[in-house]
Amino acid sequence: MLFDKNFILGEFQAEDEIKINFRHNDNYGKKPLLLLHGYPQTHVMWHHIANELNHNYHIICPDLRGYGDSSKPSGGQNHEMYSKKNMSEDMISLMKSLGYDSFFAAGHDRGARVLHRMTKDYPEMIEKACIMDIAPTYHMFKNTNQSFATGYYHWFFLIQPNNLPETMIGNNPKYYLMEKLYRWSADNTVFEKEAVDEYIRCFNDYESIHATCEDYRAASTIDLEDDEKDIFQKVDTPLLILWGEKGFINKTYDLLNVWKEYANNVQGKTLDCGHFLAEETPTEVVEEFKNFFN
Repeated sequence: MLFDKNFILGEFQAEDEIKINFRHNDNYGKKPLLLLHGYPQTHVMWHHIANELNHNYHIICPDLRGYGDSSKPSGGQNHEMYSKKNMSEDMISLMKSLGYDSFFAAGHDRGARVLHRMTKDYPEMIEKACIMDIAPTYHMFKNTNQSFATGYYHWFFLIQPNNLPETMIGNNPKYYLMEKLYRWSADNTVFEKEAVDEYIRCFNDYESIHATCEDYRAASTIDLEDDEKDIFQKVDTPLLILWGEKGFINKTYDLLNVWKEYANNVQGKTLDCGHFLAEETPTEVVEEFKNFFN
């Protein structure tokens, strides 16, 4: 069992008939901590962190729309159903349904991009936020070079039209997912088999592959348009930036200084791992969370 026995599954009906699957420890009375996963994973990626912080917070781990057991709607015009604005609204509505008007949050990878948008659109609700192993989407697209295009080739592959990535990934989705886990993690990383089995289960059909491609297509279109509209609006929410010393982000960006262009209150550090901080160095992540959120 990946999660402690007091964690329970829930289901929330968001706007546009979007179903959000989530797991939480029902720990009302403690400060709420929302944990948002990345690609190509589900909320299960937080199992170490959730268990370690079980008694400290009311922990809420949802599957983003398009991922896990949450709804996978059609992308709509300009992929708008997977805009970070819409994905953010899902999370805000979920937290309100649980009775919270303010909370702490952490996001990894795609979840961190949703959280970045949340800090802009709902600054009064996000008290503190931890952004894990990303640079801002706008910055990355606007500073594309050969190194970025090589290291993040999937950004340019997944946005291709005519079901190109869906067809190619669908030929062997398990291989594609496993290749991503090991390409982006540090050498000798061991993922929990039960967690990996869950990632594979949730990624192993056309609907899931298509939905996650739509997430990336939205990032390259409507999300960039939204970023352009408020490019001069710096985030006021206190941010903790964590990233892997052995990952692409650390090799490519002066990350804290990049984030200081987008936010007013930034601190952070590298951890001794690759991209998947919560699974590669969970003890260190827990310590950083305790220091920052407390």
